[in-house]
Amino acid sequence: MNKQAELSPNLTHWQERVDMAAAFRWTARLDMHEGVANHFSLAVSEDGSKFLMNPNQAHFARMKASSLLLLDANDPKTMERPDAPDPTAWGLHGSIHRLCPHARCVMHVHSIHATVLACLADSTLPPIDQNTAAFYNRYVVDGGFGGLAFEDEGARCAGMLTDPKVKVMIMGNHGVLVIGDSIADTFNRLYYFERAAETYIRALQTGQKLRVLSDEIAEKTAQELEEYPDQAERHLAELKAILDDEGSNYAT
Repeated sequence: MNKQAELSPNLTHWQERVDMAAAFRWTARLDMHEGVANHFSLAVSEDGSKFLMNPNQAHFARMKASSLLLLDANDPKTMERPDAPDPTAWGLHGSIHRLCPHARCVMHVHSIHATVLACLADSTLPPIDQNTAAFYNRYVVDGGFGGLAFEDEGARCAGMLTDPKVKVMIMGNHGVLVIGDSIADTFNRLYYFERAAETYIRALQTGQKLRVLSDEIAEKTAQELEEYPDQAERHLAELKAILDDEGSNYAT
């Protein structure tokens, strides 16, 4: 067990906290965060209702394993806690963990290229390369932005994630939300979605006709990437190794 965990026995789910903190730190390094406004969460109970999430108004670049809040999506008094989470984070992530138990990890950011895509009249992502093909028929576009994601808006968004095949919500006029089976799986998907959105946006900027893959090849590529062994786990492990080499305090 990590020394910090031994000193703080009330901090349960320690390895999950460490992995989450690493994901926060790297998201900030990639400039995919937005001030102190974005949030990641991870279900830690079988039914998905209990989850870890970053505290209110804390910067991703300073996140530590011990910083994360342990919340209960079914606790009506959550916002009365002295360490209450951000109200919009509670509305969005709480609703998803309450209503979509298959969404074990939820990552929501306003990263530049995904948000540009979300601002287009047509926010679909055509399969024009390997990364964009990875999301073929695996995302949903929410065109019903209703303001900040308080509980009613959060519940509406959760209702669009009931299909387990859908792993990404392109939130029209807002940003992107990614779900997955684990921290590594979700962070890897978030990373590649931003890369895919950037490729598409830059391709549009050329003004040239796009070379779009056939439906058959796009689906084949998506399936092959889904079945590719251990990539997400190794991606996160390498990021933690870099942080460790640098002497980062993320795992405290």
